[in-house]
Amino acid sequence: MSKIIKFLTIFYISFNIQTCLYAETFDIWLKNFKISAIESGISKDVVEDVMSDAKFLPKVIEYDRFQPEFYEDTFTYVRKRTSRKKITEGVRLYKKEKKIIDQVEKEFQVEKELLIALMGIETNFGKYLGKMDIISSLATLSFDKRRSDFFTKELLILLNLVDRKIINKDILFGSWAGAFGNFQFMPRTIQNYAIDFNNNTIIELKNTEDSFASAANYLKKIGWEKNEPCFVKIQLKKNIPKKYLNSSARNIKNKKKLVFFKKYINNTENLDLNYQKNAAIIIPDKDIIPGSENHSPAYIIFENYEKILQWNRSLRFALAVCTLKDSIKNEI
Repeated sequence: MSKIIKFLTIFYISFNIQTCLYAETFDIWLKNFKISAIESGISKDVVEDVMSDAKFLPKVIEYDRFQPEFYEDTFTYVRKRTSRKKITEGVRLYKKEKKIIDQVEKEFQVEKELLIALMGIETNFGKYLGKMDIISSLATLSFDKRRSDFFTKELLILLNLVDRKIINKDILFGSWAGAFGNFQFMPRTIQNYAIDFNNNTIIELKNTEDSFASAANYLKKIGWEKNEPCFVKIQLKKNIPKKYLNSSARNIKNKKKLVFFKKYINNTENLDLNYQKNAAIIIPDKDIIPGSENHSPAYIIFENYEKILQWNRSLRFALAVCTLKDSIKNEI
């Protein structure tokens, strides 16, 4: 039996046991959460109204424990998300919404192909926005011990947004993790970066105007630099010290000028060695795929790549976004 099959078997057994225990105590947690939410300053009417139908969703816990980023190799993950069909659909969306997308690009100085790529990978260009009750999803993850603090804060922010009439509670359906709209914004991201671009007094992240402008505003605020590189695939020599090999998206270490890494790379003809900003090396399969090599696949990444990591802390996600971005750019 492979390591992955063993992992899945153990996971599902323990998951089913935990689900039974969780369901029994969720109602107690919900009662206490409502009290805390009201004490935090959110109106009692909103708390009672929004949280009245919150339910424990076992499927959310399952999704949280077994995400694609945790088991797919880089080649498979990127290929699935950057197909010819995906490129064609991205170009079609741009032609349909050219006026507003061009306007957003000009105002925020964020490439249209990047925005289109992000929407394509997050929601398949708005086709898969998610149908899960976000309130129940966030409540389930708040109740769960693994990342309780993070999701409790997200749920409180969302209630606050509803209380302030920034978000309409009746359209809060999205992903299992509580993300919402064309670009899958979490509540904190909505609070910090979302924009009412069409000035109709409410933020609608399922329409083109508000969603594209909000995504562009987010990227601009976190430091995305237009027309700067994202990554280049490289062939590493065996003599590279392990300290320069990053396998975690959480903390990219040992950044150097690109020319520093020349002695450790075989295919330097693909690199602009005069590039003066910091770069780093990632090996995205190392901590995910059993038996994967230290040196392949490997990529030189730049500062823009790390901005995508702020959007989603997955080495594969950032590779897929930048790959699709470049493919779309070549066709629009």
